[in-house]
Amino acid sequence: MEPQEYLSLKKKKLDLTLEFYLSREDSSVFEAMRYAVLDGGKRFRPLLLLASGEHFGATEELLMPYACALEFIHNYSLIHDDLPMMDNDDFRRGKPCCHKKFGEGLALLAGDALLSYAFEILAEAPYPSNNYVLKEQVIGEIARAIGPSGMIAGQWLDISFLPENKEIADYQEMAMKKTAALIKVAAVSGARLARVPVAVLEAIEKYGTYLGLAFQLRDDLEDLVEDRKSREAFQPNLAHVLGQEDAVQLLEELLSRATSSLKNANIDSAILEYLAEQLKLTAGKKP
Repeated sequence: MEPQEYLSLKKKKLDLTLEFYLSREDSSVFEAMRYAVLDGGKRFRPLLLLASGEHFGATEELLMPYACALEFIHNYSLIHDDLPMMDNDDFRRGKPCCHKKFGEGLALLAGDALLSYAFEILAEAPYPSNNYVLKEQVIGEIARAIGPSGMIAGQWLDISFLPENKEIADYQEMAMKKTAALIKVAAVSGARLARVPVAVLEAIEKYGTYLGLAFQLRDDLEDLVEDRKSREAFQPNLAHVLGQEDAVQLLEELLSRATSSLKNANIDSAILEYLAEQLKLTAGKKP
């Protein structure tokens, strides 16, 4: 099956499963949750988890709850990120942000609910070959990736970043925690649930790290090229610091390192390579 066909099929199944989870109740909170999650998004992180896990032999049935939980976590972060006290965005995926549609209070609660619901789903997710320890490892890694030393720390670095700070290492630390940590754990979780050897897991971790850093840099480049954000408030952007030419070169280098991590470990996955290719600036809209 061609990568595009595989990803299209998996996205349809993901969307149906996400809709199933979000149809549990007909309440205001669930309405806001559905608004934020459904009818939008490329599902990059859950597709990455599915592609990684299935390549190494894990079943869709095993992987799907973990993939959906990651997508709920990602959307929780977007709701909070868009709030006025954070990035103060009015639109997301071509429609008003959750807080513009439902108000800040309900949007905040919808984000909290998606995070809580994600761990409810993870708690009820199947064990890989009845391996309780392995499931605990996966859930623990996801929690650390999004917690006070991961995504939360990255978000704080983002909103507290000083305009005069031009240190590339500080920008990359922010990108690693805010964006790359969740993308890395998506790739690693799929492989871990498939019970791959340590050497393979380390290669997937490198792949996910470089992929995540490239993801954020491409986001920065698109903001720079499209000039779609006109705000008075400073927002850190590594592409702005590097300049467009050097930023594009770094993006290509990160993507090359991602695919090389696979090849060096003899991981022959056209789909994982394709996901990296889609992050090139010429690939189109942001995932």
